[in-house]
Amino acid sequence: MNKRLSRYDYLFALTFIFMLVLALGTFFFGLRMGQERATAKYEELLFKKTEVQNGYSAYHQQYLVSYYHTIYQPYREFHMKWFEKMNELETNRSSDASAILKDLGLLAKEKYSELSNKSMPDSSPLLQEGLQNYLKSLKLFSEALGNIQGKANSTPSYDLVAEMNKDAYLVEAKKFSLSAQKDYYDSIIKWNLADNPQLKQVDVSKPLSLKDWTPLSLSMKNEYISNALLNGKLFKLYTPQDLSSRIDEMVSSGQSSKLNLADVQQVIDLLNATDAVRSGDFIRNKNRLYPNEILPQLPFFFTQN
Repeated sequence: MNKRLSRYDYLFALTFIFMLVLALGTFFFGLRMGQERATAKYEELLFKKTEVQNGYSAYHQQYLVSYYHTIYQPYREFHMKWFEKMNELETNRSSDASAILKDLGLLAKEKYSELSNKSMPDSSPLLQEGLQNYLKSLKLFSEALGNIQGKANSTPSYDLVAEMNKDAYLVEAKKFSLSAQKDYYDSIIKWNLADNPQLKQVDVSKPLSLKDWTPLSLSMKNEYISNALLNGKLFKLYTPQDLSSRIDEMVSSGQSSKLNLADVQQVIDLLNATDAVRSGDFIRNKNRLYPNEILPQLPFFFTQN
């Protein structure tokens, strides 16, 4: 004679199954976290081993390229999406501003998680600092967008963008992004100096005449521009080399002389005030303005980024 299971027996069985699933989930989550940490640790050890074996300098091209693909490019994806969505809001092409900010916040969070598992060698402090600044930037973007999202649909799009430009968290997020950008371009100069110790340098914190600007290497010009963008709080879609090329274009065409512009900052102010710099300007001008320039093998120097 079959004995029917009681309600208690069913409850016990369900509880047992639930605990088993929970235990398995915890196990696989722990396994995944362990693998990610092991991978990050392995990458760090590999960096150090390679550096010793090959006698690499602190800012060898391999490190610059690795940083580009694992840190700069993931952040750049968020950067480009930010300007794409801000343009949608400014031109009123979306009726759901809240959804836009939610998606941007999720992307910032996703990129933060991605970069959190990355590392740079101890011998390259500028690259390490750049990574930390990008992480701080993404964290602030994520938090700020989450705070603003709730009231986004009750504010006209253009006014919303204006308010966001004043938001303290977003202002700080952009500052960290510009700081990280400067760290990277400072690292590129270090790479240049390792191969050419006689490379002419200038104090990026001081005014620079167009006469003194013109003979500088492109890497030195880009470092100067990255510092100017940081000091001017100019968070833009274009890269420092895009702006450098536009300045050189103004000089070579004689436009700067016609407009009585004598120093670099004057040209920067004019180009930004007239919205005359575009992402991709460097690639457009490269063959004409920089045919013999020595540059590291970083994608944004060879294809539009």
